[in-house]
Amino acid sequence: MALKFRADISTAETDYGTVLLDEHAGDYWELNPTGTLVVNTLMAGGDEAAAVAALAGEFDIDLVQAKQDVDTLVQQLRTSGLAQ
Repeated sequence: MALKFRADISTAETDYGTVLLDEHAGDYWELNPTGTLVVNTLMAGGDEAAAVAALAGEFDIDLVQAKQDVDTLVQQLRTSGLAQ
């Protein structure tokens, strides 16, 4: 499923990944390069399987670990209310 941030979430890419700013709460989150790859894949319309494949291919990790990492990140983004 594609990922969509709330309208009041701003993103900025940095040398170390991506920063997410919750403009409503004033909180910010920092994603490392693996998190950035996952979020970019999902926001571009890819599903979680595409994010798993991208993560495994880019960072040379096995598919089981990549799936666990994608599932954890997506759950945290949704639980925190940053993404739908």
